[in-house]
Amino acid sequence: MFGTESSLSMFLNTLTPKFYVALTGTSSLISGLILIFEWWYFRKYGTSFIEQVSVSHLRPLLGGVDNSSPSNSSASNGDTDSSRQNVSECKVWRNPLNLFRGAEYNRYTWVTGREPLTYYDMNLSAQDHQTFFTCDSDHLRPADAIMQKAWRERNPQARVSAAHEALELEDCATAYILLAEEEATTIMEAEKLFKQALKAGESCYRRSQQLQHHGAQCEAQHRRDTNVVVYIKRRLAMCSRKLGRTREAVKMMRDLMKEFPLLSMFNIHENLLEALLDLQAYADVQAVLAKYDDISLPKSATICYTAALLKARGVSDRFSPEAASRRGLSTAEMNAVEAIHRAVEFNPHVPEYLLEMKSLILPPEHILKRGDSEAVAYAFFHLQHWKRVEGALNLLHCTWEGTFRMIPCPLEKGHLFYPYPICTETADRELLPTVFHEVSVYPKKELPFFILFTAGLCSFTAVLALLTHQFPELMGVFAKAFLSTLFAPLNFIMEKVESILPSSLWHQLTRI
Repeated sequence: MFGTESSLSMFLNTLTPKFYVALTGTSSLISGLILIFEWWYFRKYGTSFIEQVSVSHLRPLLGGVDNSSPSNSSASNGDTDSSRQNVSECKVWRNPLNLFRGAEYNRYTWVTGREPLTYYDMNLSAQDHQTFFTCDSDHLRPADAIMQKAWRERNPQARVSAAHEALELEDCATAYILLAEEEATTIMEAEKLFKQALKAGESCYRRSQQLQHHGAQCEAQHRRDTNVVVYIKRRLAMCSRKLGRTREAVKMMRDLMKEFPLLSMFNIHENLLEALLDLQAYADVQAVLAKYDDISLPKSATICYTAALLKARGVSDRFSPEAASRRGLSTAEMNAVEAIHRAVEFNPHVPEYLLEMKSLILPPEHILKRGDSEAVAYAFFHLQHWKRVEGALNLLHCTWEGTFRMIPCPLEKGHLFYPYPICTETADRELLPTVFHEVSVYPKKELPFFILFTAGLCSFTAVLALLTHQFPELMGVFAKAFLSTLFAPLNFIMEKVESILPSSLWHQLTRI
């Protein structure tokens, strides 16, 4: 035993300051590399690599998971149910106010050189077009057969060429739609093409309406023609809105909702709300909200934040946080604050865009409700309406953060809505151009323990390396003192063991 101590002491005495510099420098380098990798992995995937490996691979090896137990099987069933719920919560919806590709998105690309739409977003649009504008009987009409292939084309030029080829055969409504969406470089050109599409589409609609009960094929064709007419009329109304003919747009939207009341998938009421807000027809806005802001109907940021705006409009012009803190909130102010809290709980990303704390980008063609993509789409069109109401943004600024004090933490349940889904970040990163847009994440993720640990370890070893390089003799003394202190308890235990055990027995044990 004493020989081991003497050899250890001799080894420590032979270590030069260069060894300590190399040791601490290498430790600092390795921990720094681990820190960089952990930070990159957390930024990309939202979790710690070390924690994920520990939970996924090391925990089962250590017996942390028992697949045979019934409790675990029931838990796995619960996880399956929750995953199914998350999938349904993360359904992607068509943006009711999506822009025109040729007249708006492409113009942005020409000016900035940036692509405002992601491949995932455009792929979803292609699927929508195939669902709305094609049917099984398209092979009976040559132009529709060409357009059926055109909607599947990935190359924009190939789609446009196919649309022109279809128009050479006959007046094809879906061909005009494609040209209006993708080839027209101005809203006026798009409107002209949509009017031609409406003429051809209504002709097909009237023919299929008379034959819709003659079989499943005729019924599918009539459903397709109905979708085409509704889409064209809605886009014509949006053209009128963009060209400043807002009252005409409102009339077209109202007529469309009366003519096709069951086609709620297009969410035309959200277009109507935005146009009515532009006219400052707040009574009409309230009437639309009374119909669609119902507990049995799906909510959206447009519904919730428009309701909050109307409540705020009554009190925001004379609202003062200092006066409210002295006298308390009146009933009308309390209702406005509660409406804001309700809207923020539904989509917590919107206030940062309305208050211009984050820069806006062009909205995507599809949105995820309660996600950052929906917040971008809402704020892009409705920021002007909030600015028009005096004091509304000030009231929002003073009250929106109070929402998070009422929501349970962690988010195992909501306050007024279902718990906030955990899958929004992944879907939003697919829908939004992350190259130049930082996706808003809720709730804010705390840094994992291992990132903090490796950061501290890297900093500590780097300081040690610097001190050892600057003061080699002094740090050598400290290192020897530290190691001596570290091994002192072990030496004490060994001395006690030697004093208790007989010398002959201890000699035999050391030989073994």
